[in-house]
Amino acid sequence: MSVSHTVAPHSQDSIRLNTMQLSGLEMGMFSPPAQPSLSLNSPTDSESDEFTGTTRSGSITPRNRMSMVPGQPSGLSLMRPAPDKRDSFPSIHSMNLESTPEEPQPPITLPTTKTIGAYASTTLKQAVRALPAVVLGCLLNILDGVSYGMIIFPTSDPFADLGPMGVSMFFVSCVIAQFVYTLGASGIACANGSMMIEVVPFFHILAASIATEIGLDHPQEIIATTLVAFALSSVLTGLTFFLLGYLKLGTLIGFFPRHILVGCIGGVGAFLIETGLTVSLRISDDDFTATWETFRFVFLDPHNLALWTIPLALAILLRFVTEGLRWRHQLVFPIYFLIIPVIFYVVVAAAQLDIADLRAGGWVFDIAASGSEESWYKFYTYYDFSHVRFGPLWATIPTQFALLFFNILHPPLNVPALAVSLNEDVDTDKELVAHGYSNFLSGILGTVPNYLVYVNTLLFYRVGGETRVAGFLLGLANIALLLIGTGPIAYIPVMVVGALIFVLGIDLCKEALWDTRHRVSRSEYITIVSIMVCMTVWDFVIGVLFGIVVSCFFFVVQNSQRSSIRALHTGETAISTVRRPSSQRAYIREVSKQTTILRLQGFLFFGTITHVEETIRGILQPPAWQRNPVRFLVLDLSLVGGVDMSAAEAFVRVQRLLAAKYITLVFCGFQPDSPVAKALESVDVLGAESVELFSTFNDAMEWTENAYLQAWFRSQKAETSAYMLPGQRDANIAYQQSLAGSLAGSPRRSHLRDTGRRTIADEIRPPELDISEEPYNTLVKVFSSHGDVDLQTFRPMLRYLQRMSVPKGLVLWKQGDPADGLYIIESGVLRASYQFSEHAESIEESMVPGTIAGELSALSNSPRNATAVVERPAVVWKLSVHNLRLLEEEEPVLARRFTQLVLKAAKIDHDILLSALAARQ
Repeated sequence: MSVSHTVAPHSQDSIRLNTMQLSGLEMGMFSPPAQPSLSLNSPTDSESDEFTGTTRSGSITPRNRMSMVPGQPSGLSLMRPAPDKRDSFPSIHSMNLESTPEEPQPPITLPTTKTIGAYASTTLKQAVRALPAVVLGCLLNILDGVSYGMIIFPTSDPFADLGPMGVSMFFVSCVIAQFVYTLGASGIACANGSMMIEVVPFFHILAASIATEIGLDHPQEIIATTLVAFALSSVLTGLTFFLLGYLKLGTLIGFFPRHILVGCIGGVGAFLIETGLTVSLRISDDDFTATWETFRFVFLDPHNLALWTIPLALAILLRFVTEGLRWRHQLVFPIYFLIIPVIFYVVVAAAQLDIADLRAGGWVFDIAASGSEESWYKFYTYYDFSHVRFGPLWATIPTQFALLFFNILHPPLNVPALAVSLNEDVDTDKELVAHGYSNFLSGILGTVPNYLVYVNTLLFYRVGGETRVAGFLLGLANIALLLIGTGPIAYIPVMVVGALIFVLGIDLCKEALWDTRHRVSRSEYITIVSIMVCMTVWDFVIGVLFGIVVSCFFFVVQNSQRSSIRALHTGETAISTVRRPSSQRAYIREVSKQTTILRLQGFLFFGTITHVEETIRGILQPPAWQRNPVRFLVLDLSLVGGVDMSAAEAFVRVQRLLAAKYITLVFCGFQPDSPVAKALESVDVLGAESVELFSTFNDAMEWTENAYLQAWFRSQKAETSAYMLPGQRDANIAYQQSLAGSLAGSPRRSHLRDTGRRTIADEIRPPELDISEEPYNTLVKVFSSHGDVDLQTFRPMLRYLQRMSVPKGLVLWKQGDPADGLYIIESGVLRASYQFSEHAESIEESMVPGTIAGELSALSNSPRNATAVVERPAVVWKLSVHNLRLLEEEEPVLARRFTQLVLKAAKIDHDILLSALAARQ
């Protein structure tokens, strides 16, 4: 058999058949495998014998390593009609229920004898077709029940003889889960339920804790209390699953750190390897200690060495068959473990060995002392509540919660993986509710937790068990196995159980240590190893808690090493989206060097704020200050998820440091009612002097630029009404008054003065003319930086312009409207809003006096690309599309000249807008 095997990146490999590498099968999707004709009267499926590829899926349980058969029915109903039309159910259309609009539709009658016969025939066919799946399901449950049921209880006193009782509890849990899922609680028709094998290490901890608390001289009290503790774990698991599903919280489990879970899986693997040794050697867990005597007993005694090395070799051989030889058919695993006892008894018969001697030597299970024919319900006889000690039971609560934590991680990962493999839509929350019912019922009936098993379900599905009829038959078969009792266990070779446990333990350790070596970071790998060590040396509760603590520590360390400063630059490269006259723009571009911008990101806490504070202090150091004195420090927190108290207090220190140098601290990127704002308000930094807050970065940059402009105009005692500035509030800060006074000789003041004289002060003014200054004065403001705007050339154009006074709030045009003309702004402010997609945030651009609005759409005669609203009462000069065409016809030279100037201005405005947007990334 040739197998093409492609392993996708590792995700959550499970504790049940992570292993299924037990049969060497990877979790994921396979191409259609061969499905031999295993049932009577079933359609012949022509399917390939080969797997063509696998991908790892996100499951935690070792059984979860099978795949789907494309094209097979999902079996979501109890009695699905066969594909053959002759066997299908009668439909509404086939029951002669048609009616005309004039006559009422007759009522639907009860099923006839013929209809009932069709249902019975279909059900019988499904039952016959499901027989191979039921046999395989029983075989898997027998193997799991013998291997894991036998180790539910520790092998130390007073639990040494309770292995058969554990098998009975295993099958009771299987029966409950199977019928709960099959009878409608689960949306997966072929669901197979079984005991959670991951609970075994925690059960040993519970049993040992109770035995220690009560004392070994009270065995009845110990066993009764232990059984109640096991049942309590089922009840707690059931209630938790039910709440998770009812509250629709199943997806939240997927966010738990995976490397902690992998470490726990590895810890379970190490426990199972140790359990495999104790089961093979037939010694108790308490006797397996790290001493010289134990070493001699395990390694230097030839008989004992053979007891555990043979099952270990069998486990390694299975891995070689499935991985080395790539024999990965779904039946390899069960057939392998059926062959072992056959060969064993062939050897026994050939050598004429006595079975009693084999039991005495530890080769066959010796349960005669406890009664090899004990009834399946014997464990109920130990439920004597008069012997239950509630003090020791209460002491197990921490372990119960650790067990609960580990239990609830499996189904939310296994169910979606199973849905992918079955190619069905499965409601994870509904499956969690089903798990809640099955586990709560298991607890009420005094048995152990259970869950839907990924691998068993896929195996069951692939050999014909895709309907609820098949699941129902499997439940009945489990009842039959339960009623047979534990007598056959007395004839099972110990090496079979030991090999099963070794296979699972080795696979889980490999999963945790080997498969993850290149998939996780160094800190995550250290966490995985640490959890395994703690679980092996101490116990599972300490291992889980230690893993969480170590993960938190590494999280803090790693995030502390990441810089919270995404970008550091000046206002020269991050200007606002305000369309200004070219002279003002030149002035702002140069003086905005005094604006320093820090873009922060991530969560600001004690580990990351230190670097931010050091960076700000570095900006204020004399060498940096001489190169670039700072007037505004803008902190953009739009990418900050939160601020802890240490970071908030650091901003208080920063504000005091900046205030001493007359620097205004500007916060932006968050709303006043956001968690970031609340954190800053808690230390009163937002209400401090010289601190401003804006919701967006663009608003903050508008405000600082307006402050620079107002400072120049007021220092020159210029009239600012013609230079209306955008923004929701004026930049009336102490900076304006201090500019003309105490800071007169400062580098910042000199920089503003010199820059203003080179730019705004030299703005071209129209001479005294025999015509009104407007609109010619506005044309000069708009175009003087792009070319010569002499009156003689532009005088003919003035008659084409229409003066309009527009009130605040008027919508001049909407995005998508046809262009009606371009607008030259004499006074006031317009604001354009660009909406590029439905879910994208709109981009706003302010247009102040001395600029043009709507020019590109007017010149190209295309729909408007933005919505324009009058932000402040304005006076505009409109050149309509009609007048533009007249200008082109009557004054073609002037029209070309005007168009060139407009395009030059538009090109610069477009570049400025792109630059402002790029700076926000």
